[in-house]
Amino acid sequence: MATPTIGMLRVPGLSPGARARIRRARLASQASLTCFLVVLTVTAAALVVVSDEWLPVSVLILVQLLGAFLLRLRGMVVLCAAVVASLLAISLSQVEAITAGEVAVQGVSILALLVFAWQRERLGLQGAPGGLMLVDLRDRLAAHGRIPRLPAQWRVDSALRSAHAEAFSGDFVVASTNDGGRLLEIAVVDVSGKGQEAGVRSLLLSGAFGGLLGAMPPDQFLPTANAYLLDQDWDEGFATAIHVTVDLQTGAYTVASAGHPPAVQLHQGSGRLDVVDSVGAPALGIVPDLRIQAVEGHLAPGDTLMLYTDGLIEVPGHDVGLGIDRLMGAAERLVATRRGGAEAVLAEVRAGESDDRALVLVHRDPS
Repeated sequence: MATPTIGMLRVPGLSPGARARIRRARLASQASLTCFLVVLTVTAAALVVVSDEWLPVSVLILVQLLGAFLLRLRGMVVLCAAVVASLLAISLSQVEAITAGEVAVQGVSILALLVFAWQRERLGLQGAPGGLMLVDLRDRLAAHGRIPRLPAQWRVDSALRSAHAEAFSGDFVVASTNDGGRLLEIAVVDVSGKGQEAGVRSLLLSGAFGGLLGAMPPDQFLPTANAYLLDQDWDEGFATAIHVTVDLQTGAYTVASAGHPPAVQLHQGSGRLDVVDSVGAPALGIVPDLRIQAVEGHLAPGDTLMLYTDGLIEVPGHDVGLGIDRLMGAAERLVATRRGGAEAVLAEVRAGESDDRALVLVHRDPS
């Protein structure tokens, strides 16, 4: 049985009668708000006619803005029609009360707010509460990257930054434990595009990849994720990804990559930093038959495995290898000396704000 939906939110257990009552209540609320704002518009217009010195015509823009955050498209059309009628009434009653410039400003305001309401309607966002849905979706994207509880000697530190500090990022992290908590799986994904441009794809893929992680053998994760991405048939539908599985009892790990920058391992005993060369397969969503060659390694007590996205290492006009060297230098100064974690490394690298950035550090503490 399908789960009932309200707007875009699924609400389990609602009967058809309950859903009909909710819909009628919502429509009644919109009708009441529309009537209230129309009355407010007419009242404001009357006050402008009575005393345009104390109440300018521009007060109608405030009513329009209020309607844009409370009404759906149909209500906004009615309100804007009332505003136009009020402007005509004001101009007919007092020609001096409104200038051609004010008419132009009112026209631009009406057009802009109708477009705004149409876009929200197309997205299924219903008035001001619809904005809360975007906040919820953003929080869900962050929740997919939460690291499960780990044994005392293991820690995972992560940091994510979106391009130009936008609300959504094209980089995301998903993690899970399985086999009774013995295996830790982490995937770092970089969706094509950046910021809001990639936000919708990140929201969809983070939920799908989070469901795949731990639900199948580790060697099947990237091929299955690739098949899922191909099924979406997006115009710009590729993503790079790196998938790590760590045995939390022995420290053995495997790294598999699809077009993603290589992982880096810090050996605490010697202080050496090694690139885990797992690059070889193309990015997800490009070829139907994705062949992944995993690389094996071992995290000794005190070691750290570093996963990151290309926003940390790519600089226009410079070789990617130099970016990796810069990142490794920051890790050597901060992580190896225990002076800082992922946030400190991210700040030290000083990557540009024009791309999304993600960094994950998997630590095995000394015994």
